[in-house]
Amino acid sequence: MATRTQKPATVDDAAAPTPEPGEDDATAQARAALAAEVAALSYEEARDALVDVVRRLESGAETLEESLALWERGEALARRCEEWLAGAQARLDAATADGED
Repeated sequence: MATRTQKPATVDDAAAPTPEPGEDDATAQARAALAAEVAALSYEEARDALVDVVRRLESGAETLEESLALWERGEALARRCEEWLAGAQARLDAATADGED
């Protein structure tokens, strides 16, 4: 049985930072660092971090630049949670399919 710390594989795991149009190398590296940080999180850690991001954004106390960075982090965290949930669904589907044989 898989442990809680085992992370599902994603396509982004092996991706090198490639600048998007209008993006410099430093921004691409920051984006890649965020992706790597978020990819290491368990579902619970990503969910809790996402709740914190939403709370901070809803407070309205952040600057525009900070809000944009938080939004990007929130998007990455939401994708991570979706990856975990999709993996859990696949495991449930496989387990129920095995039980039907």
